[in-house]
Amino acid sequence: MSSWIGPGPRGLLEMLLAAGLALCLLAACSPLTLLNGAVPDGASRATSGLAYGPLPRQRLDIHAPLNAAGAPVVVFFYGGSWRSGERADYRFAGDALASRGIIAVIADYRLYPEVAYPEFLRDAALAVAWIQRHIGAYGGDPGRLFVAGHSAGGYIAAMLALDPRWLRDAGSAPGTLAGWIGLAGPYDFLPITARDVRPVFLFPDTPADSQPIRHASAAAPPGLLLTGAADTEVDPQRNSAALARTLRAAGACARLVEYPGLGHKLLVGALARPLRWRAPVLDDIAAFVARPCAPSPGE
Repeated sequence: MSSWIGPGPRGLLEMLLAAGLALCLLAACSPLTLLNGAVPDGASRATSGLAYGPLPRQRLDIHAPLNAAGAPVVVFFYGGSWRSGERADYRFAGDALASRGIIAVIADYRLYPEVAYPEFLRDAALAVAWIQRHIGAYGGDPGRLFVAGHSAGGYIAAMLALDPRWLRDAGSAPGTLAGWIGLAGPYDFLPITARDVRPVFLFPDTPADSQPIRHASAAAPPGLLLTGAADTEVDPQRNSAALARTLRAAGACARLVEYPGLGHKLLVGALARPLRWRAPVLDDIAAFVARPCAPSPGE
């Protein structure tokens, strides 16, 4: 007689997630819907559809802890190759940050083909400037405001933090930021090889100063660069590792964290409640927000 020992808690969770994902795909829903479905009702206070500008895509949602008072703020920009994305799809990211006492702002911005570079940067800068003026009414501390993003959104966060043009034109400045957080952002991607990205950046006339790495300087706010070692979409070494080295060489504070076995999408997915065990992405972000650029063990 043989016995079978079933999977442990993590293995069982993986099986359940895989089954849920399969059902989701059969129903033609987004995997993000599955992650958002794990957000418990009443976990945070959500304020949706606030206008930071006059255009339809210039809207944002605020996810605040239930007892926010002087809380730090993270303005998060999602990815999607500057072509796709909706703030409602990233409720799980807002929930994650709010669960650590951080007010999360998820902002929409205009996408290609409606606009091309640099208009989405102008939108993002307007959103940050609006939050700096108004977040106090939602319990946030504008003096502890961070910009963050995943993939294309990480690019946006980096450009707002490193290139002073965009926040300055919106009535703010990178010096007003407490720091910035990039999750698998593309920071050095010339010449552009991805055909769907070429028109977004005016190929073949892409400006050289469209690259975040060109703007590394000692004046940069503290940075946290997160990446997955298994990322095959945005090269971790050319982008996150290289920008971290360049910022440090310039005299800026930049932390680099690379997670073994983590791919491009799972890096942001690890913020969701069912996937947080895969990597301490949320822990590392919360620690950075609490103490920007404090040395980690071994540094």
